[in-house]
This record gives sequence, C-alpha cells and structure tokens, in this order.
Amino acid sequence: MPRFFVPTAQFCDLQQGHPRTLTVLGEDAHHISRSLRMAVGEHIVVCPADGACRGQVEYACRLTAFDGTSVEAEVEQVLPCRAEPPYALRLYVALSKADKLETVIQKAVECGACAIVPFVSSRCIAKPGDGEEKKLLRRQRIVLEAAKQCGRGLVPEITQPISYAAMLREAAAADLPLFCYEGEQTLTLPDAIARADAPVRTVSVVVGAEGGFSPDEAAAAQMAGLWPVGLGARILRCETAPVFALACISYALELGSAQE
Repeated sequence: MPRFFVPTAQFCDLQQGHPRTLTVLGEDAHHISRSLRMAVGEHIVVCPADGACRGQVEYACRLTAFDGTSVEAEVEQVLPCRAEPPYALRLYVALSKADKLETVIQKAVECGACAIVPFVSSRCIAKPGDGEEKKLLRRQRIVLEAAKQCGRGLVPEITQPISYAAMLREAAAADLPLFCYEGEQTLTLPDAIARADAPVRTVSVVVGAEGGFSPDEAAAAQMAGLWPVGLGARILRCETAPVFALACISYALELGSAQE
C-alpha cells in the first residue's frame, strides 16, 4: 500500500490526539492522483512527518476527494508503527565518493538508522565544497524514497558534513558508542553490545572512509569515550562496513533476545 509522510499541520478533526481526516499536498498529492492514478475509495498509509507521534503510529486512510492540487483522506485505523527499532541509531559515516555515500544512506535507512551524519576525517578522498546544499537535497530525497520503500514510520535525518571533533562529541553520548576500527585492542561487536547497560536506547556507529582512520584519530575517539570495535577478520569496503554493522546490531537488539 502506498506510504506517505504528512506534516501534522495537514491533520484535521483531531480526536484523542489523532486525526479523523487529513490533507495531502504538493508532490505527494500529484503522485497519488497523476502517477499512481488512484481514485476515491482507494487506500494509503500515512505517517506523521513531525510531532509527538512521529515513528510511533501510522494511519490507514481511505481517499475521499481530489481537487487537482490536494487529496483528502479519511483515517480508518490508527495502527502502531512496527517498523521502527526499539533503539535510536545514528550512523556517523566519513565522506566518500558520491555513489558510495548514497548507497550507504539508502541501506542505512533500510537497516533502521534514525539519522545519518557525514563527517570529515584525515583520510577522506571526498571533501566538502561548493554545492553542498544541492547535495543535501539529493541525499534527503534518497532518504525519503528509501523510507517509503521499506515501510519506515519516520523519515531519518540526514545532515550536512560535520568536523571530526564535532562527530566525536555527538557520537560519544550514546548508550552504545561504537567506533569501527581495524586496529589492535578492539572489542568484538557482540562483546561491545554485552558491555552496554540494558536496555540500549541510543546507539552511535562511526565508520571511516576508503582509507579508514589514522592512529591519532583512533586514539582521539577512545579519549572521547567511544568504544573501538572490529567487524571480523575480513576487510570490508567503506560502503559495506556500515550496512554490516547495522545489520549485526539489528539482529542483537531487535531481532534477537538481547532486549528481552
């Protein structure tokens, strides 16, 4: 069933905090009426794009009216959102070539990340430059389309690139602050998850670019409070490592028994 994210300002007739009707505007309205060629009586799923219920509920709706620029819908059911993991995971990924970074962004959304934050490290081949606003708009579009495709209950955040120092400050605040590193004296991912106090509510995953991290950067991460973790004996590409790590975390904290 087609899925759309609608601002709460477009909700109407609130009852116990939930809408009885809503209006879909802009590109989504055009998509419903022109691209999908839907008609009155057909059904869509709407998720709040903002507000207190974001990521917690979704609305099964029946289309009731079209006027060329908007679509009206009646809420038939308020359903709990089952697509969101029981933890908030922020992926911090070093800048890489555009196609690789876009792949990571798409797959991170599918794996349950609530935010993707690019950062700059010493071994990044790609660097921030002109056109960052345009790049951000493209990345936001990738996030939105991935969230719709995989049935997410919220649209994850995607930010402009930040500095390495800013990344360390943010990432270290999580219950489970993971720094993916191939050097010595690293924890295994299962050991790191077991080390965290349960229940784990917030997770940071930091992954480097094509050249990984320098020893100085790894030392700074440990000083900031991040936990260096290895991802096994095989060398993973920079676009593979984040997906692998997020999938392992999902198994341990969402699909497995670690949160029981």
